[in-house]
This record gives sequence, C-alpha cells and structure tokens, in this order.
Amino acid sequence: MSPLTSAFEEAYLRPPEGVWRAPGRVNLIGEHTDHNDGLVLPFALAQGVSVAAARRDDGVLELRSLQAAADGRVVRVDALTPGAVDGWAAYPAGVAWVLREHGVGGASLLIDSDLPQGAGLASSAALECATALALCDLYGVDLERPELARLAQRAENDFAGVPCGIMDQSAALLCTEGHALMLDCGSGLSSRVPVTFDGLTLLVIDTRVAHTHGAGGYAVRRAECERAAAVLGVASLRDVEDLPEALGRLGEPVLRRRVQHVVTENHRVEATVGLLRAKAAAEVGGMLTASHLSLRDQFEVSWPAADVAVEAALVAGARGGRMVGGGFGGSVIVLTADDRLERVRDAVAAAFEARRWAAPGFLEAVPSAGAARVV
Repeated sequence: MSPLTSAFEEAYLRPPEGVWRAPGRVNLIGEHTDHNDGLVLPFALAQGVSVAAARRDDGVLELRSLQAAADGRVVRVDALTPGAVDGWAAYPAGVAWVLREHGVGGASLLIDSDLPQGAGLASSAALECATALALCDLYGVDLERPELARLAQRAENDFAGVPCGIMDQSAALLCTEGHALMLDCGSGLSSRVPVTFDGLTLLVIDTRVAHTHGAGGYAVRRAECERAAAVLGVASLRDVEDLPEALGRLGEPVLRRRVQHVVTENHRVEATVGLLRAKAAAEVGGMLTASHLSLRDQFEVSWPAADVAVEAALVAGARGGRMVGGGFGGSVIVLTADDRLERVRDAVAAAFEARRWAAPGFLEAVPSAGAARVV
C-alpha cells in the first residue's frame, strides 16, 4: 500500500478508488509564446502531483492536501462558481466545475506533491490534470487528452482567475518519456521530439523567489501582446510575418519590445527542434541563452536571481541557460556538460551566498512520462 493510499484511508476512513499522477514540466524553450498562439517545447518531469480519490454520492467535493494539512475544503459541486474557492484548492475545484457539464459530481480527494511550488514548474497544471483524470475515471467520462487539457486550462482561466495559456496542461497530459512536446498553441497540433542529453545535464535551479501567475506582471504582459496584435491587425502575434515592418508600425517602444521577443522566440523554438532532431543537443545552449536575454531585455520578465544564476553558470562553463515560466520568480534551466555539472552548481550557490540570498535548489530534469493512473 502506498503512503498516499494509507493517508487517504486515515483521512476518509475508507480506501481510495485509485491514485492518479500528473507531472510538472520544464519548458525547454518557447516562453510567453503560448498565449500568443505560438510554439512551445516542454517536456514532463519525473516530479509531479498525485491525487488519491473516491467517488461520493452526496454531491460534496472534499479537498485535502498533505502539503496543506490545516487547509482542507468542503464544497458542494453544484454550488461551485468562479471565485468561490481560493488558494491551492481553486485548481482542483475549478476542474470539478468544468467537468460538471460532463456529469461529474462529488468526490473525496487527497493530494500529495514532490514538485516545488512557486518554482515555475507548472505545479498548478499538474494538480489540475491529476484531478481531471481522477474525476473522469470515477465518473466514466471519456475525453480525448487535448480536450481535457483545454478544460483544465479553462478551469485555471475562468475559475481560478489565472490567464495562462494551454502549454502546461498539454505538457502534463501529452508528454511521453524521452521526448519533448512540440506544441503549436494556435492550431493545437503537436509532435514528439526525441531528447538525447548524452554527456549533458539539464539542470533546474530554483531561485527560491516565489513565482505566481496570479501576480499582475503576467497579466500586464499578456494585455500588451493583445494590444500590439490589435494595432497590427492580426489575431495574435503568431501571425506577424514581417518583423521589421511590424516594428515600424508600432509607436510604443514597449509594444515593439514585446513583439520582438515573441516573434524571435518562435524562431528559436523551431531552431531548437532542428538541433534536437539532428542529435546536436549541445548546441541548444546558445538558444537558451538567447531566449534568456530576450526575456530579460525585450519582454522584461526576468528577476535578479535568475540573471545571477544564468551568468554564474555561464562563467563556470555551462553551455547555456535561461529563466523558465511566466517570470518575476521561479526557476532557471542550465544546459551543461556532465563533467562541469558540479562546478556549475557550486558557482551558482556561491553567487547566491555572496549576495546573502537563500540557497538555490537543484533538480536534474529528465524527460518523463505524462499523466496516468498509477494505482
């Protein structure tokens, strides 16, 4: 019996009907392109969120988390409305809300996670997707995974009030072991890209600066992109074909910077896919660093700890690195040769210590499988 199964029995005085797990993700490249109908290249992590669940016939949704033991929630599914549940519980409650139209009712859920929260590794999407699989299985709802990803995104957008794109939910549900997911966020089409890091490590560095999509900066950047698209007369910035011409038509310098990033970032995704398919993963480092500089200077979503981590890693011999996630906090990824890994870790840790910052966390990212029932 798994620890989560035992904990569920202790909490609810009956065994769960199953355990479902969804992974976090690292987005190798393609940042702030998803909400512009652009290209992204995430892969699933080995770390994620697990949900033990059992159906209830009284219409009640009870939510408990091993990471927030004192913050359980009890709500009626038919009474769920956007804004009715706050904090971490808004994400699974939002999933129950969107699945209500498919016949989903009450359930008891116990949640566990080994994914760092606030690190920009899509813990909220992992929670949504594990919950979605659990509720669908409990109620016999048969939905294709791309549709389930859209419903999980809707839960985050409309119920939790977070204006995220489709990337995180798609990564959690569609990724496969040993591959990244090349996702066109406009068309919804995706393909698997083999990722071979022979002699290399993709190191995730948690800067310990908490990241939240609910913060105002993310929504401001998204609104700026929408305003630029309106000025240019396109449905989204993905439709910008002539970058110099587009920049010339934008009077606001800030809008020019936003468009510059989004258009060039899409090109970097395409270039990275080409390098991976050519088994030239070592050359991806240059793409990562170029992405970071663009996110720092053009999209203006980096933060001091991310910049210090990338710079220290490069000085120590890493092949490249960049911030990941929506920005203003979270994690950095660094691509380094295995024989330089310890040197890179020590250099980043020393740079943080010199500034009297909290020690960074380190995680070696391995392209892993997507969400599934595990028990």
